[in-house]
Amino acid sequence: MSAIELSNISKQWGDTTAVDNISFTVDEGTFAVLLGPSGCGKSTSLRMISGLEDISAGQLLIGGSDMTSASPADRNLSMVFQNYALFPHLNVEENILFGLKVRKVPSHIQSQRLAKVAEQVGLHNLLDRKPAQLSGGQRQRVALARAIIAENPICLMDEPLSNLDAKLRQIMRVEIRALQQRLKMTVIYVTHDQAEAMSMADKVILMREGKIEQEGTPEELYNKPATTFAASFIGTPPMNLIDPVAGAITTPLLSYKQDDFLIGIRPEDITLSNDTGLDAELISADYLGADTVVTALVDKQEILVRTPGKIRVTEPTPTKLQWKKEAVHTFDRKSGKRNDEIEALNI
Repeated sequence: MSAIELSNISKQWGDTTAVDNISFTVDEGTFAVLLGPSGCGKSTSLRMISGLEDISAGQLLIGGSDMTSASPADRNLSMVFQNYALFPHLNVEENILFGLKVRKVPSHIQSQRLAKVAEQVGLHNLLDRKPAQLSGGQRQRVALARAIIAENPICLMDEPLSNLDAKLRQIMRVEIRALQQRLKMTVIYVTHDQAEAMSMADKVILMREGKIEQEGTPEELYNKPATTFAASFIGTPPMNLIDPVAGAITTPLLSYKQDDFLIGIRPEDITLSNDTGLDAELISADYLGADTVVTALVDKQEILVRTPGKIRVTEPTPTKLQWKKEAVHTFDRKSGKRNDEIEALNI
């Protein structure tokens, strides 16, 4: 059963369209991620689901019931904000229990839930501290605990890790995902960080300029991007998009007229060679420890190559690039859409 269903949802402010006729469903117990660059409409979409923004057009179903114009209090969901939204004058326990007290939940139930939730998120020894006495990760756990203690089946999260440093973000990603699986919550999580989406999501909804560009599992978006935008947004480093008719490329790359298409190749699917392949020149290298991301120049096109070990590039160095046809993705040059009918060639 779908926990949340959006049908042709739009949001306008005057002449500006922030969200343009989007539709998707999120099944019960699913961790769904709204992913995209700043300004693509992902946070606005989340706020419409929560009831913090009115829906200009379309229909919103939560648990099978029409909630398009329902108040936030009637939607039976929790929300975790980017800035934590903790009360500085209340301690951890009081912040966690605030919502239950407002709803006049009996005190003995509050105590039972507090003990359980504080243990789940690792705050049982910090209940008497004020937010100013906590680290960023601890504050985020308080915000999570406050959402969990309501025992709502759906939790919305709006870039909850963006204020944390890189190491703590990785730790919190693991903790949030484990918590969601343990509690079997339905989560819609907003982020611009594709690493968060790839590592946490059951389902990714990639947005661009108020529309849905592609949706599917992380594996589907990575292995079969639907457009050049999806191809370049997913992956670190992103997929190379190569013009097969550029000046220095004299080798045929496709078995079809090349003028109409761009080809996409992941950096890890390209190998360097001294024998055969596409003529290129190495111009720089970023050593990452286990591997190196090398920038190769073909005509005026920069092509990234991810190769094991350490490679040093101190001056422009001639090389050749090779790949297998199975690694090539083809896209229509004008629309940017994927086209699997065009056969690529081994290089």
